[in-house]
Order: sequence, then structure tokens, then C-alpha cells
Amino acid sequence: MNRIIDTALSAISAAGNLRRIPRHEELSQGIDFSSNDYLGLAARSDIRDAFLENITVDNFEMSSSASRLLSRRQNDFDSLEDTLSDAYGRQALVFNSGYHANTGLIGAFASTKAFVIADKLVHASIIDGIKLSGLPFARFRHNALSHLDRLAGKAYVEGYSLIIIAESVYSMDGDKADIDGLAEIKRRYPGTLLYIDEAHAVGVEGPAGLGLCKASGSFGDVDIIVGTLGKALASTGAYAILSRQLRKFMVNKSRSLIFSTAIPPLCARWSEYVFRLSLEMDTERKHLHKLGHILAQTLSKYGGAGADGHIQPLLTGSPQRAVELSMALTEKGLTVLPIRTPTVPPGTDRLRFSLSAALSLDDMACLDNALCEIFTKTKS
Repeated sequence: MNRIIDTALSAISAAGNLRRIPRHEELSQGIDFSSNDYLGLAARSDIRDAFLENITVDNFEMSSSASRLLSRRQNDFDSLEDTLSDAYGRQALVFNSGYHANTGLIGAFASTKAFVIADKLVHASIIDGIKLSGLPFARFRHNALSHLDRLAGKAYVEGYSLIIIAESVYSMDGDKADIDGLAEIKRRYPGTLLYIDEAHAVGVEGPAGLGLCKASGSFGDVDIIVGTLGKALASTGAYAILSRQLRKFMVNKSRSLIFSTAIPPLCARWSEYVFRLSLEMDTERKHLHKLGHILAQTLSKYGGAGADGHIQPLLTGSPQRAVELSMALTEKGLTVLPIRTPTVPPGTDRLRFSLSAALSLDDMACLDNALCEIFTKTKS
């Protein structure tokens, strides 16, 4: 077995894709362009201090000690889910992570006669959920609704119920799905379930930062919305927004919910606190959108052609080049981590720029200057 592992590691290294977990001191200095702290909440000590003022020995619960179905410590989870439900106007169900949410929610449909059709670029956790479900599935070309429609029509004629899965904002390119277009296709095939992962939109997009589904005219057609608490909301865990019937189904069928010890109640309490704050953070959202426009202008000088949102890629052509550029930026006090296969398809290795409302216009100017120096040196 050791020989097999060594061979696999050698192959990964030879392809320029060997990973390691960076140490804290390597990333704690300089300007961070790789964080998913989109609203800058994680960097706000004033918000943490205000939260801690209301924490006492009696409500400082650091362990659930059991899964949600068995734990005696439910108050903070109930309160968080009620708050989420009030905001979205539907039931909410909290999971331990976005990975747990996607694998558990999709896996719950294992016993149904369903056919899953997912966008080609959905997150790995969605793909793993599909595989765990054992359901037949197909992938439609990224954001290609005509291709989705053809696949859906074929499966529907064959007698399947359909589950269509997409993300609202894609994590590696930052581009957006056509929610209304997806909903229109759903309506063509009665009984279809539409599932949208909003992990990278929550806090950033839509009214009060509730996402692109909430902003669309087709909110009522989206059956399951997945949001994360660990990115813009600076906490841990994830949640699903769904009907009362689907919530009851998931409580009984979602294995990641049933068989995992729940996150600490204190984390649920913090999540509710920052979620409530995020609903009022339109100023931060406006600033973040402005930074996105500036970043798009900067990256366009060096081959960037992505969306102008809070996530933008700069394709490098090879994993080795992605690492080289990342190291060069690190030397200039900027953290922009490389993204390589298998996180992205072969040949699309990149630097992934991820913006935070905590960044300033001066920070953006530093990035522009650093890239200019690096690319000028490369040409010479």
C-alpha cells in the first residue's frame, strides 16, 4: 500500500498539483485576496466583542453532545432556524457544513425514482451527494439552458421525476446562473424539483443579501435553496430553505443530519447574530460591488475576462504558473492562492481572486501595481 501511495503522490507532484495546508504565519501577513469573508465580518473585532457581551456561563454551550435528533441543546438551533425562516418566508434546516448539506439533501432522494441533472461546474459536494444517492444523473454544459432542456425532456419522457441542480454564483469563475431560465425549464416538466446552491451569493447578492433566488421573480419555483454560514456570514455550518414537507422528509432521510453530532450551540447563536446584522449591510454590499468593478478592470490588463463580481479568476495556463504567480504576489505582501486540478478542470488552472468588503481602494491599487511589476518582469 505504501508503494501505491508513493506512486500517487509522485504523479500529483509531477503534474504540479501537490497540495499542503499552509501554516498560519504564511498567510497571516499582508493583504488577503483569497478569503471568503465577503462582508468583512470575520475581521470585525467590534462585532465579536458586542456578541460576547451577552454570553454568560449559563449560555456558553460549546458542544451539542449529539445529533440534532438526540441533543437536549436545541434552543439556539431553533432560534437560528426561526430567524432564517422569517427572512426567507419558508422553513429552514441547519446542517454542520455546506458539504454536509449537499451530500445529505441530495442523498436523501436515494429511494426515489428521480433523475438528477446538474450544471457541469457545480461544487464537488453536490457531485458527491449525487454519487451517494445512487440516482442516475447527467451534467449539462455550464449555464447552457438549451442543453439542460434536452436532457430534461429525454429523462421526463422515460418516466423519471427530475431534480435540476445549479449554483447561483459559481465559486471558481464568479459567474451567475439564470434563475428565471432554470425555473422556466422546471415548469415545463411537472413534478420537477429545482435545487440552487447559494453558498457564494448569501450575504452578497439579492435583497438584504438573501441571494439571487430571492431577487428573482421565480423564488417560488426554487424548491431547495442551500446557503452557507461559513463564508460571508463568518460562522460555521450551512442551511437549507425548503417547504415544510421537504423539511420533514430531510429530518427523516438526510444521513448527514441524522448521524452527525451537531455544531456547538454557541456557533448557532453566533450565526443568528451575524445573519441579523448582514440583513442591514447594504453599505458593505455596495462597496464590495465597487471593488468587483475595479478588480475586473485590473485583471483585464493581464488576460482576465471573468465576471465583475466578488469572485474573479485569472487563468494561468498551467498549475506551475499558477503557483509561480501566487508566490510572486506573496513576496509583495498579497495573498492570492492558486487553484489547480482537480478543483478546476484540467487546463483552467488559475489564481482565484476573492474580495472582501474589508478591503480598501488602496488595497486594490496595491494589487494593480504588484501585477504590473510581475508581468512586466515576466515579459522582460
